[in-house]
Amino acid sequence: MTYNTTLDFDDIFRHEQLAESVYLNIARHSKHYSKTRRKDLPSAADIQALSETLKLLFNLSQYYPQHLSDLARCAPNILKILCRIHLATPVLQPPVTYLVNALLNLSVVYDDKPQKDSDHNPYFPKPDQFCNIDRFISILDNAVRTYTEEQLETLATPLVTLLRKVFEFAPQHVRPHMQTALLPSNLERSQPLGQSNTLASRLLRLSSSAVAPSLRESVASLLFELSDKDATSFVRNVGYGFAAGFLMTHDLPVPASATEGWSTDEGSGDLGEKLTSVGGKEINPVTGQIKEMEPKASGEEMTEEEKEREAERLFVLFERSVDQRIYLIVTTLY
Repeated sequence: MTYNTTLDFDDIFRHEQLAESVYLNIARHSKHYSKTRRKDLPSAADIQALSETLKLLFNLSQYYPQHLSDLARCAPNILKILCRIHLATPVLQPPVTYLVNALLNLSVVYDDKPQKDSDHNPYFPKPDQFCNIDRFISILDNAVRTYTEEQLETLATPLVTLLRKVFEFAPQHVRPHMQTALLPSNLERSQPLGQSNTLASRLLRLSSSAVAPSLRESVASLLFELSDKDATSFVRNVGYGFAAGFLMTHDLPVPASATEGWSTDEGSGDLGEKLTSVGGKEINPVTGQIKEMEPKASGEEMTEEEKEREAERLFVLFERSVDQRIYLIVTTLY
């Protein structure tokens, strides 16, 4: 109905109370997920009807942003459903995917103004300000353990985008909760970052995926934003090996200290603060691993002169591989 249509939706919004109708439909569906009506489970027809309403809401919010303030009142009921709905396996299937998509354009506007410091923000409700965030993260954790990277490219990118939007407008006391849940902890630094099976490690691996470019960009952006958009903090949090590509493709300066050692302390409350000697645990800035836990080299350590020669050799090999790749592409085309 919203694709290639001649309908005047602005007129329908104004004279047919379209936003009110969408709101009432979603509110009616949300009653199936009330804590006091656990036995009144939605039927397959109810779920199908909810899915169609959510698809309509997404399209309206996408193509008619001038009416976002009217549509935004749907957010509390969508969040209520998403928090209480039974999650099937695999998790990213209708209506969960439609619930996530419907929130994408509503997450920064509610009651006609940003809700960063509001006491009535539906994304951070007073009784439990972490409940929605924890639900989003739980769904993401389930998804990255279930789907292939190719599947996640389509299915998980909207959820990561939603997390980014929520983090941007999260109250100051909520942001550390998201950072703790999504960034690698110091407990993971006994080995190079990205090698464990935690959600943070799986996100790191997705941030360098070769087969999921949209998801790769979205995940890397999320990790950068969780690092307070600070390049030094970003490199420390994820390791220069994972951070380098994002920094270079976005023309962000690589910290001069990226090749120096850092130390971290689980008790540090400021994720953006550069640490150099806390607890005497120096960190390899490239891998993020605690240096004293790195495997010992079997041979003698290279001199600075030998390191420079090896670096030059690798650079030449890299240049040759690039030239060869260009040659192969040209010969293939012509």
